[in-house]
Amino acid sequence: HTDTGQTTTSSTMTLSRILGRRLVQSQQRRLFSGQSFSAYEYPLATEPPVITKTTAGEAEKPAVSSKTTPSPEAAAVPEKVRDPADPFDDSKILSALETDSIRSMQKKHIPTVLLGSTKIGIHAPAYIPSNVPASALEVPETQITTLDNGVRVVSQETYGQVCSIGILGDFGSRHEKAQGLGTAHLLELMAFQSTTQYKDSVEIQQLLQDWGGTSFANSGREQTLWCLDILRPNVEQGFDLLKQTCLEPRLQDWEIEESKQAMQYQAMDVIPEMELGEALQSAAYGADQQLGKSHFAPLDAIAPLSASSVRQFLQTNLWNNPKGMVVAAAGIGHSELVDMTKHHFGGLEQSTPSQTIQSTYRGGECKLEIPTIDGLTRVGIGLELGGWHSDDLVPGCVLQTLLGGGNSFSAGGPGKGMYSRLYRQILNRYFWAESAEAFTTFHGESGLLGISASSMPQKSRDATRVVAEHLLKLAVDPVSDEELDRARNMLKNNVLTQLESRLVLFEDMGRQVLTYGHREDNAAMTTKIDAVTKEDLQELILRALKKPPTLAAVGDDVNGVPSYEEVKAWFAF
Repeated sequence: HTDTGQTTTSSTMTLSRILGRRLVQSQQRRLFSGQSFSAYEYPLATEPPVITKTTAGEAEKPAVSSKTTPSPEAAAVPEKVRDPADPFDDSKILSALETDSIRSMQKKHIPTVLLGSTKIGIHAPAYIPSNVPASALEVPETQITTLDNGVRVVSQETYGQVCSIGILGDFGSRHEKAQGLGTAHLLELMAFQSTTQYKDSVEIQQLLQDWGGTSFANSGREQTLWCLDILRPNVEQGFDLLKQTCLEPRLQDWEIEESKQAMQYQAMDVIPEMELGEALQSAAYGADQQLGKSHFAPLDAIAPLSASSVRQFLQTNLWNNPKGMVVAAAGIGHSELVDMTKHHFGGLEQSTPSQTIQSTYRGGECKLEIPTIDGLTRVGIGLELGGWHSDDLVPGCVLQTLLGGGNSFSAGGPGKGMYSRLYRQILNRYFWAESAEAFTTFHGESGLLGISASSMPQKSRDATRVVAEHLLKLAVDPVSDEELDRARNMLKNNVLTQLESRLVLFEDMGRQVLTYGHREDNAAMTTKIDAVTKEDLQELILRALKKPPTLAAVGDDVNGVPSYEEVKAWFAF
């Protein structure tokens, strides 16, 4: 057993050897078949090439004397002569006209588009600054500016040649209307498609390739994000593309239909872990509340979605809601970002956005019988925490790190996660445990802390019981000082390591400003983590146990999972 996302070195090497042997065997079958060959590999050849083999033992033998008569096989192989001008026409049987004709035909099938805004030359472009010692640079700090219309701008310099820049909106699937379920998901798939200036996504992707950029889009229950990671000299063009994508999408009918088809395919291929997460949300808050609605639209709700519903959703929550918009960037000067934001978004006017209706935690159960590839039953039990603005946030993250967990499949170097509690006390103790992992979810007004596990259906009752025992154990027995120190250090390490990424830094700044109106620096964050005590963790669980638990199960067979009333009785603390 090791932590999720890790693999043992020996397993990796073994897998690499197997794949390597299979690749060599497949190449040998293709090359030595003598029946066919790729016209792309040998465009001017009219017959299969002659393949010769030499073993290591033969290579070590002394060279054959010139007086030795060559074998019939060796004599049959013509000497290969390379022509530097055209290595494919070794025998020089084609005229220059025929060669040019073949090359022209190849170019028609294999086009190369080089727009050339960022050419590669032998000298560094003038826009790249000279190298200076770190002591001559200012320490990067997060800077925030609010425009007159309410748009907030946040940035931090990275002194790099790539910039991560994007727009975040304070809306998500919780703001969808009953007849528009799935609009946020559809909006995510429609990102960076046709706009008033660009005819389709192909043109946009070609431009991004030329600009040295790549695009991202993400929608959640409460926030929506569009992002570009782009070479710094092309930030201005990239920012204009962001504005086009967010404010001036064409939303053509054929694009809508293609994106709806993608939604249908995704709905039929949702992984069980995501199904379990959605089931936990539904059971905890109820499908009639904003936080209990599924983020992914059911199949029967996809067909009614249209361009007009997407346009209305954007108009209400983004175009007429500059106070709910944040422009964030990592790797750019703040004044430059503010000027671009004023030019592109300074004209937006505020009106009434979609209302965020507070959801109340209820607790309950949701069991889904769905086919899975592995036949495992996945079970999760959750308890309520406070939301983003509560004092439960940092202790809840420390507790999740302390519990840890992972899968029975090794996926990294040895020892990854081996000291977390769920790893030691579930994965190493019970042979039937395929996975056991702690989870947290946070929203504006509420959150969940819990444990999920998976096993074969006949052991699903045992899995549910063990998950419940470990949640109750936190209330009865304080965690050890060693566990607490390890969890706090691991959480600080994880957060600080992630923030070394430019993309993560961009997203962290944007989401913090959108949620809190400011960004907490690393020193303040680590101080809060160090201040968490084992009494804080125990008090957190005792308070959570005063409300009914949430039970969810997903799999081919969930009949072995105990009833909600039985599980609720276990938590009658």
